[in-house]
Amino acid sequence: MRPRGDFEMSATLGNLSIDKFQIIMHKSNKAVLILIALVLVLVGAGCRRRSANEKRYPIKGKVVAVNKLDRTATVAHEDIPGYMPGMTMEFKIKNDGDLEMMKAGDQITGTLVVDDISSWVEITAIVEGGSQLTPTTIVPGEPKPGEAIPDFALVNQDGKPIRLSQYKGKALALTFIYTRCPQPDQCTLMSQNFAAIDRELQKLPDVYSQTHLLSITFDPDYDTPRVLRSYGASHTERYSDETFQHWEFATGTKDEVKGMTQFFGMRYYHDTESSEEQVIHSLRTAVIDKNGKLVKLYRGNEWKPTEIIEDLKTLAMQK
Repeated sequence: MRPRGDFEMSATLGNLSIDKFQIIMHKSNKAVLILIALVLVLVGAGCRRRSANEKRYPIKGKVVAVNKLDRTATVAHEDIPGYMPGMTMEFKIKNDGDLEMMKAGDQITGTLVVDDISSWVEITAIVEGGSQLTPTTIVPGEPKPGEAIPDFALVNQDGKPIRLSQYKGKALALTFIYTRCPQPDQCTLMSQNFAAIDRELQKLPDVYSQTHLLSITFDPDYDTPRVLRSYGASHTERYSDETFQHWEFATGTKDEVKGMTQFFGMRYYHDTESSEEQVIHSLRTAVIDKNGKLVKLYRGNEWKPTEIIEDLKTLAMQK
């Protein structure tokens, strides 16, 4: 008979054989590993860092419209202290459940989250509203390619009256902005894109001389020619040396701006409680040929500067 030893494979621990003990330990170790992996995943998710430049602002306002497909809500919001004045615009909504609950006329409170390239709203409360917000003008549709652009009258950053007809003979790209809109994926992006277009076309003198850029404000009350001049010069980074020969900034009377924005497919709404009328801040960028006819209408903010650069290069070469 051999003496019992620590390494004897036939030894027993109490009534439990080593073989059975090893099986149990194998299963236990596997379960422990799975548990550790799960904990690490949960800890990682809980400790996921926010963007270093992410900022959060309280937001409160009235819902104008909800677009579940795009996961957005158009909100007439109050002033956002330290960020931007009250206006009406589309916001990405973080939670699908909030989109399902919201409807036009509801009051919402929440947090506007802004990082380097995007923004969204996290809803904290929805209060059902009684009155509905209704468009004051039914827009039959956006202009179609080949349609002549009306000869809208505006005033540029130098206070000089301008008309769209004066740009005939050049390919024209125009877009709409608020100078006080700091959203990285809204007006700020439109101006950054136009600045990129302006820089690239400067490298092509023949194209540059045959093209023109025009940014038009939604906010004529605040965006005076003086404000537009300062805003424009800061985006071209030529400051006091800026002549605005290629990229102009324009405003006009409320009626002039309203007529132009509506032509390009944007809407105004009338709040029955306050009797106020505001444009629903959406994005439109148009490319117009040398004859003053629409070539393309870009909706939203998905387009890239290279697309419009190519459009303008093609049109500039046409006689």
